[in-house]
Amino acid sequence: MTHRDSQPQNLQQQAQRISAHPWVEKLARFGYAAKGTVYFVVSLLAAQTAIGRGGETTSTSGALEEIVAQPFGKVLLSLIAIGLMGYVFWRLVQALLDPEHQGEKLNAKRVARRLGYAFSAISYGSLALTAIGLIFSFGEGDSFTTEDWTARFLSQPLGQWLVGLAGGLTVVVGLYHLYNAYQAKFMQKFKQHQMSRIEHKWTKRAGQFGIAARGLMFGLIGIFLIVAAWQSKASEARGFGGVLATLEHQPFGSWLLGLMALGLMAYSIYALVEARYRCIVN
Repeated sequence: MTHRDSQPQNLQQQAQRISAHPWVEKLARFGYAAKGTVYFVVSLLAAQTAIGRGGETTSTSGALEEIVAQPFGKVLLSLIAIGLMGYVFWRLVQALLDPEHQGEKLNAKRVARRLGYAFSAISYGSLALTAIGLIFSFGEGDSFTTEDWTARFLSQPLGQWLVGLAGGLTVVVGLYHLYNAYQAKFMQKFKQHQMSRIEHKWTKRAGQFGIAARGLMFGLIGIFLIVAAWQSKASEARGFGGVLATLEHQPFGSWLLGLMALGLMAYSIYALVEARYRCIVN
């Protein structure tokens, strides 16, 4: 074996060694639990709105604001912030080292997956900063909305093309989620030998329903971005909370919002199961 041949093997060994560290696994599992908690709050508020029992259609940032307003809210939000930072760290490990797919040939699919991990790290990093801002009352946890970011990009040269491209890519991500939900290949990421038959059955069902709902959310967000680019109007862009609010104001809006709330609640359960049974490294 030449020195050149040994380099990829050494990188694979280093990736496996880093990702197998006990603290990396603990941070990743804590991160999945925090993610699941945030989605549960979003879905619960949406469900309450759908049945006319208060609540609101909000984004993940809005869910953090709801949490901090509760008794002992800052304590709970501190735990969620730590979990989110752990999730960001795990996503960065996945983006840089891709420990779950070591040994596979580097192709377009694997590159796209790692770019997705990097974008996820940025997204949840922003959410973690929002949580920290709420805990310490820095700017009251203010964060840029999808409309704010869209307005910034539209004001730049080629801004319409960039926003349109972002919308198209978001639609593609949504379609991939729907495909993943249908194929249910996500079950391969779980320690299925440790799961009971009932746990396996309901994890698969929650995953399919939840991932499909999240895919629809991404698809709708992407479509709104494309419309915003086409009309060069940032006000047409919608984020997570905006899409939920739009569903609410459609014919049979309560039913549509209720179904989406159930889907997001299923996704939150799926994320919590990931915290327990997901294979962090092959």
